[in-house]
Amino acid sequence: MRVRQQGLTILTAALSLTIAAVPPSGIHALEPGSDPGPTKRVRADQWHLTYLNVGEAQRITRGAGVTVAVPDTGVQPHPDLRDNLLDGTDVISGGDGNGQDDLNSHGTGMAGLIAAHGQGENLGALGIAPEAKILPIRDTPGDGQGQPDDLAASIDYAVRHGANVICISSTGGAGITLQRSIEAALAADVVLVASVGNAPQDTVVGYPASAHAVIAVGGIGRNGMHSAISTTGPEVDVVAPAVDIYSTSIDGKYRKGTGTSDATAIVAGAAALIRSKYPHLPAQEVAHRLTATAVDKGPPGRDDEYGYGVIDLVAALTADVPPLGFESVSAPAGGGASTTAGARPGDDDGATVRGLATLGVIVAAGVGWALVLRRRRRGDDPPPRISR
Repeated sequence: MRVRQQGLTILTAALSLTIAAVPPSGIHALEPGSDPGPTKRVRADQWHLTYLNVGEAQRITRGAGVTVAVPDTGVQPHPDLRDNLLDGTDVISGGDGNGQDDLNSHGTGMAGLIAAHGQGENLGALGIAPEAKILPIRDTPGDGQGQPDDLAASIDYAVRHGANVICISSTGGAGITLQRSIEAALAADVVLVASVGNAPQDTVVGYPASAHAVIAVGGIGRNGMHSAISTTGPEVDVVAPAVDIYSTSIDGKYRKGTGTSDATAIVAGAAALIRSKYPHLPAQEVAHRLTATAVDKGPPGRDDEYGYGVIDLVAALTADVPPLGFESVSAPAGGGASTTAGARPGDDDGATVRGLATLGVIVAAGVGWALVLRRRRRGDDPPPRISR
């Protein structure tokens, strides 16, 4: 994860590993009986696909018709990803001008988690939304040190070029220009997904994850519990897998990453699925679906480690979620993915305020929403949709 500070840029610990390269050519037409090597193995290593029941979600939608912008170190046209890669732009100098040059692998990895299409049956990496398009925006050099104004320019470009979702796997300072770009993107009905930060370097949730109406994403490990690397705080909205996450890398290789960057890309893919299934759903309702159907973890209700819970892709695509301001006053028997007016016992005022700020009022859009605290679906409520 990159950290953007006002007047100072810092690169957090690069918790990623580039593993063996795939064959340099002929990848789409492997000979019968040949060993595709890591191209074959990587799918099985993507444990988050099984954990999140991605196969069932992709039988509902695969993200067609949605564009996800990835402002990052650039996105190389990896064989598992290139069919979904659009021409983007370079906000900073030194690239090819189309956002498809990546000297770091971070941006290529994020794009793969969102929209990698693989190379046929169980070959190559698979993203959450493999029919979504990736708009690559190179705003960070190979050393991983970005600037807030460059991220602002990236967001502006993404909005102008029709992005439906923007994945921001970085944190840092809230410069005036960046704040204005965030507000403009929200006013344009774009879903913004951002990482909360990596501990111990980040002690509080950074910007733009801390901004109102931005989906702030934390991380869990293979056991489904809070990952020690995930920054905590009242701004956390949802969590997703963040440990040992395999994805695409540069030069046709694969990477294994650990951090809230990876969780953020996974949630951006989830947002793409929702926008594909419900193309007319406003951005704040997309966020509402993610939180209202999340599987609660930790203390009942929203908490600073898990937010509203672990994302549940299938429930987010299929549950009967009343629109904001029209939540039912009581939950159905059996504990469905539903909502309730008012706070549950044990919920604190801070959690209620955060729910209003994160998923409700978008001042820049001139739209006010009467938002109430949603009831969280407990992890032991039937039917479970996330593998244990």
